[in-house]
Amino acid sequence: MNSLLTGAETASEGTMATPGAPMPEPSSQGKLVLRKFVRHKAAMISSAVLLLLVLITVITPIFWPYDYEQTVGGFLPPTGEHPLGTTQVGKDMVSQVLRGTQYSLLIALTVSVVSTTLGVLIGASAGYLRGFTDSAASRLTDLFLIVPQIAAAAILVKVAGGGSWYVVAMVLAAFGWMPIARIVRAEAMSLSQREFVEASRAAGAGTGRIIFKHLVPNMVGSITVNATLAVAQAVLAEAALSFIGLGVQLPDTSLGRVILENYAQLQGRPWLFFGPFVVLVLISLTINFIGDGLRDAFDPRQRRMKA
Repeated sequence: MNSLLTGAETASEGTMATPGAPMPEPSSQGKLVLRKFVRHKAAMISSAVLLLLVLITVITPIFWPYDYEQTVGGFLPPTGEHPLGTTQVGKDMVSQVLRGTQYSLLIALTVSVVSTTLGVLIGASAGYLRGFTDSAASRLTDLFLIVPQIAAAAILVKVAGGGSWYVVAMVLAAFGWMPIARIVRAEAMSLSQREFVEASRAAGAGTGRIIFKHLVPNMVGSITVNATLAVAQAVLAEAALSFIGLGVQLPDTSLGRVILENYAQLQGRPWLFFGPFVVLVLISLTINFIGDGLRDAFDPRQRRMKA
């Protein structure tokens, strides 16, 4: 009997932590999400490519010898001095692509921030308050969803005396909040039944505090993913609007505007068209892959990684 007790004590001592040794700390949710995102190869490669593209777009114009407004000679072929040749009016195509990329990314980021903010406010309010607020928000969302986005945006840009990049961005944002609003509404309806929300309500917390202190932080995964994907959608929507001549107007520019100005040279001088076109596709693809990586990282069903 004593030997059995001794063996049990020895086994239990073997499973106990060594006195004074630090206990392993469990990984936080943020670290788990980051670790899973880093393991998503497509997302990491896309992040590197997009970061490189942004750095090139921001830094290169400082050292590039030709300004985007400077004219040097019409339809010069690609050379070491002009890698993408020059346009019909003699502007260096590399400078045009760099300038267009800057505006396209600026418009896309503005659209993403504004549309996400609107979607979160409308969706969270509808999901938490329910009743008349939910009904009104749902009908408004349905109304905007059935309106042709490009056609309505083109009309509004003209009505607003548009053509400036911020007018185009605001118009696109006005038609980009609906998807995130529907997602946030569904999650807010589910979260509003949780114990921590009930406890906060019982403690006398107001609607605004409950929404922004308890609901929105618990939806950060969905919000982040959809905000990222909204950037890619905005890039394509702006390009489509500018390509039909109803988007960004001079003196502002964008990749869609640059493509429109050189579309006629597709057969004779294809480098003038494919230069901005490849950059546009590259931006859209990389952001979509990053969004896929974020979706997988925030997905609770995939949290089987060891802490």
